[in-house]
Amino acid sequence: MSSLYVSYPVLFFKSGHSNAPEVCAPIPKAAAPRLESPCASLKIRGSRERSFRGIIFRVSASRTETDSENRTQASAGVVNSPNDGGSSSGSFLSILCPLLKLFAGGDPSQERNEFLEVTTSSLSSLARLPWGTRSYLESSKQKDNEDSPLLRLQLYEFEACPFCRRVREAMTELDLSVEVYPCPKGSVRHRQMVQKLGGKEQFPFLFDPNSGTSMYESGDIVKYLFQQYGGGRNPSFGLMESTLFTGWMPTLLRAGRGMTLWNKARLESPSEKLELFSYENNPQARIVREALCELELPYILHNVGDGSSKAESLVQISGSNKVPYLIDNNTGTKLGDSKKILSYLFETYRTGN
Repeated sequence: MSSLYVSYPVLFFKSGHSNAPEVCAPIPKAAAPRLESPCASLKIRGSRERSFRGIIFRVSASRTETDSENRTQASAGVVNSPNDGGSSSGSFLSILCPLLKLFAGGDPSQERNEFLEVTTSSLSSLARLPWGTRSYLESSKQKDNEDSPLLRLQLYEFEACPFCRRVREAMTELDLSVEVYPCPKGSVRHRQMVQKLGGKEQFPFLFDPNSGTSMYESGDIVKYLFQQYGGGRNPSFGLMESTLFTGWMPTLLRAGRGMTLWNKARLESPSEKLELFSYENNPQARIVREALCELELPYILHNVGDGSSKAESLVQISGSNKVPYLIDNNTGTKLGDSKKILSYLFETYRTGN
């Protein structure tokens, strides 16, 4: 079966003809390339064992859904396999993706139509309304939860990706603070790190330094997070199943924001990670995360959904419980207004500064 690989899921189509090429569609179980995942090693498509800082990585990958991730995230562009021959599919995506960039309004650092920005981001939140809004762990349990990670988890993702969104929604529900390494199209740093750690560029990619576990596939990541840090809870109803139906809506409504590296982004990574108080389905916080992705700025994401144990800390730091709230220890800057945050980020982390 000939296939088309793309890195950002935008729409999902599959022809009914058995010999027709697939576009962003789940691969049948029998046809899917398998990831070997022995207990104490990482093997991907027959690759050698990989280690990082003395840790042997393990990869878990289920074949039940495949998330379309093996089909959609090999690189942040359109990549045809040698046997593809699906020129019409390639033409469709080659037209759609530049259109998303066109409707995004061009240079992300320029003045934006605030009404349009807030409206499209609010509609994106509405499309994912049941998920990524609140913590489902009781505050008392969160503070005393023995399963809470001692070291921050590391998530490699990009904001526009529906499957990355699913993982971030789960992290909001679990009230987790994590290190985020944005991997936009044109990445100069973080995609190479994923290639080194896991052997391929596919997103989301999670590394848990507490257990030495490393994995692709959003469904597997969500299950792992709840098993390890959920205190016996399961993901909220519909979180796993809904991604293929409404997970791509924010990608389209936001016209591909948070997908591509800004061409004037500073190449050097800041010495200290920025910190962002946010929760996944907040409209203003989404706009800030998009900018952090387009600048490829690593940051610590503090999820502060409704009922979060970190709400008190946010009030102590900022004087309010509102998000987004950005802390940049590189410059001593603290900002709580999304418009001011955008202006600050694009001015501070552009080439020449």
